[in-house]
Amino acid sequence: MKKIIVALDGLRLSDSSIQTAITLTHQHQAHLVGVFLDDFTRNSFSIEEAMATDRFEELSKKDQQLRDGSVKVFEERCQQGKINFSVHRDKSFAIQDLLRESIYADLLVIASDETFTRFVEPAPTRFIRDLLAEVQCPVLVTPAEARPFQHVVMLYDGAPSSVFAIKMFTNTLPLVRDLPTEVITVRQGADSTHIPENKLMKEFMKRHSPNAAFTVLQGDPEQEILQHLRDVDESTLIVLGAYQRGNVSRWFRTSMADLLMKTRNCPLFIAHYK
Repeated sequence: MKKIIVALDGLRLSDSSIQTAITLTHQHQAHLVGVFLDDFTRNSFSIEEAMATDRFEELSKKDQQLRDGSVKVFEERCQQGKINFSVHRDKSFAIQDLLRESIYADLLVIASDETFTRFVEPAPTRFIRDLLAEVQCPVLVTPAEARPFQHVVMLYDGAPSSVFAIKMFTNTLPLVRDLPTEVITVRQGADSTHIPENKLMKEFMKRHSPNAAFTVLQGDPEQEILQHLRDVDESTLIVLGAYQRGNVSRWFRTSMADLLMKTRNCPLFIAHYK
């Protein structure tokens, strides 16, 4: 039985993360852990303003009630989904607690706009960027609205990191791999029209996603991939690797994960190669 964790902010609960995590847990007969990051520095209010108006205790109590209510909502949703689940309430620094939890998980589900602060940021947030650089298990980043997965797109550049991400995806979510799948690669200049390591990669894919179709694009990888995925349905799950700090894919000047979170409203499965 696999262990899926979903990272949740009790002061701003992500419905899309919960819905996606419950669906995957049910499909794969896994165990789901709701990791509520009750960071002691996280408040829904400005501490300076609360102290100035002598309302700190009142507002802190309301925050605690909201956090407790969020846990109850999660538990009720899991019970309705008829899945095995448990709850962790971590009270130290959110990023440190979540990285520690990820060591002992098969998959982490988190919303692309999570900040674990009272401020809103566009995706990818600073928290998400820091998490993806150091996380110890594959991550499924969810958009604001959860949709059932209908298609899978895998990004492949011939580097071990991209193959590793595909391997982790098909091993972690074996039912999802049966969806219609496209493997995209980009060749530049006078490069071949074949995918890198053509024979080995196709042999590998026959065992992991035998019905996958291959698409070879020509040109700048960032531009060509974003253009190719311009009209992609939001129910498409994109699989990619190479999010290690200081070691992004040979294709990209910045992380493709960042570009996709900024420009496409699709879920991302990200696993990096150590």
